[in-house]
Amino acid sequence: MTPGIDAARKAGISHTIHEYEHDSASAGYGDEAAEKLGIDPARVFKTLVVLVDGKNLVVGLVPVTSMLSMKLIAKAAGGKKAVMADPQDVQRRTGYVLGGVSPLGQKTRLKTVIDASAQAFDTIYISAGRRGLEIELAPDDLANLTGAKLVPLQQA
Repeated sequence: MTPGIDAARKAGISHTIHEYEHDSASAGYGDEAAEKLGIDPARVFKTLVVLVDGKNLVVGLVPVTSMLSMKLIAKAAGGKKAVMADPQDVQRRTGYVLGGVSPLGQKTRLKTVIDASAQAFDTIYISAGRRGLEIELAPDDLANLTGAKLVPLQQA
């Protein structure tokens, strides 16, 4: 059980937990999840944390098949510039290790933005809070649980 799974359960939203054997040699956690679970990689969303305007940490969720646009996430967060956040800051603020950062159940709830492509699917997969563990849920439920907005975030 992880804080991410606890958050989904407490909210009473419909979700499914998927577990797979994580290969420690794998660097592409989302790609590995899609492959091992046998699902379309466009439905697996990676959780990326950025620093906006040098002061605010913001979570961006994009399909593992795409790259996060720093310009688009900065704009969505009401800022001008975004860069990838320091890994130690991410782990300290979310309570999760890299490769297992979930947008749910974070130690400090961060502003969250979800790529609009999530709306093309009934359900999407996100990290449940550790490597080798995914939670499948409706994009609208994820948005409601995290207070996120759904906007285009993919790099062109």
